[in-house]
Amino acid sequence: MGNRLTQIATRTGDDGTTGLGNNTRVSKNSARPHALGDVDELNSHIGLLLCESLPQDVRELLIDVQHQLFNLGGELSIPGYELLKDDALAQLDQALAHYNAQLPRLEEFILPAGTRAAAQAHVCRTVARRAERAVVALQEGEAMRATPRQYLNRLSDLLFVLSRILNRHRPDGSVGEEVYWSSTRLARQQDATE
Repeated sequence: MGNRLTQIATRTGDDGTTGLGNNTRVSKNSARPHALGDVDELNSHIGLLLCESLPQDVRELLIDVQHQLFNLGGELSIPGYELLKDDALAQLDQALAHYNAQLPRLEEFILPAGTRAAAQAHVCRTVARRAERAVVALQEGEAMRATPRQYLNRLSDLLFVLSRILNRHRPDGSVGEEVYWSSTRLARQQDATE
């Protein structure tokens, strides 16, 4: 693994390249730095979500996700290295099952809106999808394990579910509502039942 930075302004990237953890340099516009950047952005957005009032179990889960994303970033920075373990993926599957069981069935598409925490969870979800696409693009050019791609896919699903949980969670203990898309189809169905 490469050396940890002891200074930030190294000027080594002034030529448009960036160093990987195996001491090679690649273009900042190549697939690996794109994937790394998207994972880093996702981790930063989760950090912003953690500034909100959250149920303690959601907070603890998201803190662990941040550590796992750091592992994922480390793995992406060192071609052929494994840092993100399969049990991290299993943790997301367990969390999905746990939080899905607490939610009513969706009636229609929901908008990325509601409470600020829920809206930020949706931002995290969309950045997770972009990071997943970046990892897929990287995997199309290089042999890689499936776990990083699967982790991001599952994490985006979990962030959608957590946005629903957070829209229902209110700091005063009351239960809120989700913001449903006002679709023509749903309106017709409601008119037909009235």
